[in-house]
Amino acid sequence: MSQAAPVRYDPSVEQLGKGEADAVAQLHASFKSILDTTSADYGHAVRGVHAKGHGIVQGRLSVKTGLPPELAQGIFAVPSDYEAILRISTAPGDLLDDSVSAPRGVGLKILGVPGEPLTGAEQDGAQDFLMVNGPTFGAPDPATFAKNLKLLAATTDKAEGAKKALSATLRVVEGALETVGLKSGLITQLGGAPEVHPLGETYYTQTPFRYGDYIAKFSLAPVSAGLTECTGVKVAVASRPDALREDVAETLIEQGGVWELRVQLCRDLEKMPVENPTIEWDEKDSPFVTVATLTVAPQASWTNGLSQAQEDALSFSPWHGVVAHQPLGSVNRARRETYDYASGYRADFNKCPVHAVKMLEDLPA
Repeated sequence: MSQAAPVRYDPSVEQLGKGEADAVAQLHASFKSILDTTSADYGHAVRGVHAKGHGIVQGRLSVKTGLPPELAQGIFAVPSDYEAILRISTAPGDLLDDSVSAPRGVGLKILGVPGEPLTGAEQDGAQDFLMVNGPTFGAPDPATFAKNLKLLAATTDKAEGAKKALSATLRVVEGALETVGLKSGLITQLGGAPEVHPLGETYYTQTPFRYGDYIAKFSLAPVSAGLTECTGVKVAVASRPDALREDVAETLIEQGGVWELRVQLCRDLEKMPVENPTIEWDEKDSPFVTVATLTVAPQASWTNGLSQAQEDALSFSPWHGVVAHQPLGSVNRARRETYDYASGYRADFNKCPVHAVKMLEDLPA
């Protein structure tokens, strides 16, 4: 059975929903609440979400040769090599013991990319992709996103012992749901995520992006043996507050890693909607296809002092990029102002401007 042709991008694929501005204001308030609380606790501002980094590594992204026209789009139009930065994290906005489980995430920053920058990203010279280890987002629209974040904000700065107990309970509940083929995004967000090794996971943008003439979602999948051996492996977190950081470091300093950056083209706007990221795009209708390879040489993924300085220097947003890969849909639109606000808050509180990292040598070393 042949695949349908990919849907061509047109501004009409996005439809502004009612109440988006109000939802953005609520998201802004929740981010402020989280940041005010954590900054007072730590005496230092961290990210409003995905605050705890488990590794920052430098690598090279190589665009494949011989891509067909529908995949040779945007920064993937011609075979090229780009410097890249990969940050590994978990979802909460506070720095928690790793026994409080949460979805795993990565931020991929591709440096020195060609193309017209998005408005506000003129100084970046980079393309960011933010991904989580699940194919769908936890909210269908900004209003629900705002409600979920408000709930998560209310758990910030609560007793960590209670969070550990809740996390253990929710992991049991989530495991029971999975045995009958169900998953709860909210339970996972609140601490019911499996304690899997971050390096073995496949990550997804969850939300769609423009892909040159077309529309797509992205994923990052581990392919080298040292990474795939980690797939599904549960991390021993008992009495190890930074277990993920330690296990990530052990693998990367010895073996490095190779990932494939993959693209899933939208081929049917009804089955593969732009405005509802809770609906999974069926890979039977449009499989993920590799367009580039990320190679990370063996290196230290975390060095106390240096890595914290790199954390402060780096800012990730779906809106750091080029017009050819513009974020699409209401959730992405809602992220724009709130992510800018959170980055500005960190810069102001820490009295350290977040500068655009245009090449690897711009990182603190």
